[in-house]
Order: sequence, then C-alpha cells, then structure tokens
Amino acid sequence: MLINKFLRILITMIGFAVGVQLTFLMLFINNSFGLIQLDNLPTLIIHITGSLIFGIIFYLLSSRIIDAGIKTKEWIENRLQHTPMRDILYGFSGVLMGLLVANLFSRAFLSIPFIGAYLPILFNLIMAYLGGSIAIKKKEELSNLISFPFGNLISKKKKSPAIINLVKPKILDTSVIIDGRIADICKTGFIEGTLIIPSFVLEELRHIADSSDTLKRNRGRRGLDILNKMQKELDIDVEIYEGDFEDISEVDSKLVKLAQMLDASIITNDFNLNKVAEFQKVQVLNINELANAVKPVVLPGEEMIVQVIKDGKESGQGVAYLDDGTMIVVDGGKKHIGETIGVMVTSVLQTAAGRMIFAKPKSL
Repeated sequence: MLINKFLRILITMIGFAVGVQLTFLMLFINNSFGLIQLDNLPTLIIHITGSLIFGIIFYLLSSRIIDAGIKTKEWIENRLQHTPMRDILYGFSGVLMGLLVANLFSRAFLSIPFIGAYLPILFNLIMAYLGGSIAIKKKEELSNLISFPFGNLISKKKKSPAIINLVKPKILDTSVIIDGRIADICKTGFIEGTLIIPSFVLEELRHIADSSDTLKRNRGRRGLDILNKMQKELDIDVEIYEGDFEDISEVDSKLVKLAQMLDASIITNDFNLNKVAEFQKVQVLNINELANAVKPVVLPGEEMIVQVIKDGKESGQGVAYLDDGTMIVVDGGKKHIGETIGVMVTSVLQTAAGRMIFAKPKSL
C-alpha cells in the first residue's frame, strides 16, 4: 500500500535524524572524557556513518513499528469507546493544564549542556500524564468546583449542574418501546434524565413494522407511535444516537457497549438483556420488576370484590384478575363464572412471572 511505503520512508528519515543526534552525543562524550582518539577521522564521515547505520536499522524495523502503531491505535480507540465522554473531557483538560505547567518551567532546563534541549520533551510527557491522570481521578470534585460559581444563576425551577451530573441518561431497548408502558411511566415523572434512542434500535423497529407477519407489524408500528408520542407530548428530553458498532451484530450487545461508553442505564423488560447487562456492570431498569414492585400488597384473610371470568386448571376453580393484571385463583369459583362476588384471600404466591393470589368465596 502507498501509505505503508510513505510510513517506511518517514521512519527511515527519523532513523537518519536519530543517528545524527546520537553521533553528536557520542562525540560530545568522547571529546569530554578523551575515550577514543579520532583525530584522523573527519567529523562529517562519522556523522554520515552514524546516520546511515540508524537509518538502515529503522528501515528494517519499520514493518514492526507500523504494526505496533496500528495495534496501539486500535487499543486507544477501544478504550475511548468504553470511556464516558465526561472522563475524556476532564482528561483532555488535565493534559492541557499539565502541558501549560511544563512549558512554564521548561526554560530552566535549556541551560543544561547538550541534553538541555531534550529534557523539556521528557518533562512535557510526564506533566501531561500527571495532569490527565489527576483530572480523571478528581472528576467529582472538579464537577462540584465548576458548578459552584454558577449556582446562583440557575432558576429555582431547574436543578443545579452538580445534581444534573448525577443523573445518568437512559437508553431504551426495542422491547420496552414496543411494550408501551414507558410512555406512561415518563408521564408520571418517575424517569429523570435524557432518554436515548439508538439508531440501530430504530432500524430494528422499522424492520418489525415492515414484517409480513401481522402481529409483528402491529407491534412495530405501535412502538414507533409510542416514540412519536414521547417526543411530541411528554416533557422529557429524547435524543437519537446516530452512531453504530459495525463490529457487533447483536442489538443487545450494542446496547450494553453504548451504555458503557455513555455511562448510561438501560431500560428494558428483556430478561436475557437484563442478566447480560448486570454481568457487565451496566445498570438496568426493568419495567417488569417495577410493575411487580408497585402491585398492592395482599395478605391472607383480606377480603375483596372480583369478577370470575373463566375456569381454572384444577377442578372447580375459577379465575379472576385485579386491575393490574394479578391473577386470582378462586377455589370453588367455577360455578360463579360471569358473576362479581366477594372473596377472602387464603394465600399469596410470588413467582417469576408475577404474583398469584389464592382465595375462596366468602360464603364458603
């Protein structure tokens, strides 16, 4: 490739330059301490020989240097994708501060014979690393310091920047959009922060909405209608993330990687995505767990009025439902199908699918 040839030529030229500089250093040391007598050798020949030697060495190593550079670039890109944007900004600011401090004091090294021109480079590298590292480690304290002077300028109806920084953005997956309950939850105000809709989730929704299967097509269109409703009617920030991860094929894996990159939470009702995200230390807000948590607590001995709508699995049983969808199994309720009767709770069973209540008619 043309770019590889150019890089090899550039590396070779750097080798020539390194050879010249090292030859100067070796001559300086030799002349200072009188190690080897070089009176008969012209200085120009020594410099040319040194530059040629290092140029050839760098040329021979250029392929390995290029491969190492490519691997380093990929490693840096991978780390940056998994690093929250706030950490990148703080790290970049810390590096700038470190370089500023280094350049303020670098003139003190210039007076040192020969190596004085190289010490500022080393000092700049050290201070840049220290600046970036300290800024990332002290990011929470820096957030408070930056937001404090502007606290009085914030309206009472708005939260201060220090509080806003603590609210993670929420990423919606396909299942929770199709489910539709997320719009009602947002309407109540229980969801804070920005809602992020990845473009690959929208693409999956579009494919579902274009499906030849009627049920899938209706579910996909329902999900798109829910998104339009949230953007137009709800007082909450909804943003579209346009990026994608071409090296990842599964949508669930893309969601987890995006959450790691943005330091965000995932809102879902997908059991498998829930477990995968928790394993990779990504916070998950499961709509089904929320629904089970807010169901009313029912204790044995309590009485309630229900409508028996169908027969149960066991002989003589009837089935009724509460407003939140909780199933009530009425012992001896088969003969009351279609009737609204009073029942008494006998026991409550919590299962993976939800809560199930067992009861019997009050007359028994």
